[in-house]
Amino acid sequence: MPPRRRSLSTEERALWRAYTATVKPLPGHALPALPAAPVEPAPPPPPPPNPVAALLMKAPVLKAPPPVLDVGLQPGGLDSHRWKDLRRGRTRPERTLDLHGRRAQDAYLAVRGFLLAAQAEGLRCVAIVTGKGPAPDGGVLRRELPHWLNAPDLRPLVLGAAHPAPNQGAVHLLLRRRRRP
Repeated sequence: MPPRRRSLSTEERALWRAYTATVKPLPGHALPALPAAPVEPAPPPPPPPNPVAALLMKAPVLKAPPPVLDVGLQPGGLDSHRWKDLRRGRTRPERTLDLHGRRAQDAYLAVRGFLLAAQAEGLRCVAIVTGKGPAPDGGVLRRELPHWLNAPDLRPLVLGAAHPAPNQGAVHLLLRRRRRP
């Protein structure tokens, strides 16, 4: 069986017509007639859209957010020995941020900047001093700190948080190690 010849595309036909218009045929020879363009069948109509499949195709794959961080509760992924050291104050913080005398908004911005800088420097353990605040529930900063630590931009940085044994006015944070690019 002889090999099947490929037909010219529309662009190739237009290029050939432009070329042959500039050529003078030899005496006694006329230019051949251009072949008719083959009729291409119309493409089949697209299938009706499946709304569920369309949503699944467009939805980005998101990583599950880390679990909520509770100050004083051992998080998953942290061995008990390291957790005891953090909780009992044996893991010494490499840097400390004191929030005494700050307003809540200023304190939040300070905590955010402090944690981002500490993680960028590769620090492993840091302390944030909020103060005990008036009894029974503590001050505003002490109540708000867990919410700030669970913010989407800060939560991935913190592995665990605990009040060191005798001091309920400070929180020691164990930071995650930086990923190497």
